[in-house]
Amino acid sequence: QVQLVESGGGLVQAGGSLRLSCAASGRNMSSYAMGWFRQAPGTERDFVATISWSGSYTAYADSVKGRFTISRDNAKKTVYLQMNSLKPEDTAVYYCAARRSDRYSGTGAAYDYWGQGTQVTVSS
Repeated sequence: QVQLVESGGGLVQAGGSLRLSCAASGRNMSSYAMGWFRQAPGTERDFVATISWSGSYTAYADSVKGRFTISRDNAKKTVYLQMNSLKPEDTAVYYCAARRSDRYSGTGAAYDYWGQGTQVTVSS
């Protein structure tokens, strides 16, 4: 069983930055691809970023390219999402997810474990 706990959310002004963390428990976390998704009120959960188990490969939603960076520290079993130049439309609950595969994916259905989410609110 894998448990994921997100942290680092909060309220920030437009143009500001936040770094989200996702702490994972479980064995062999380095063999899991990881992803970040987000869900705004009244909308579906959307893909944000994903990273392969090695950290060598990443992919991003077009809406966050150039502003967000996903990274991981397998020794600490932690995945990060650095968010810069935040916009009000980035406001959402952000979820961390783990996939039992070394390949990343931008599809939520491909993930096996999910965290509870952390709220990010960007004021204009």
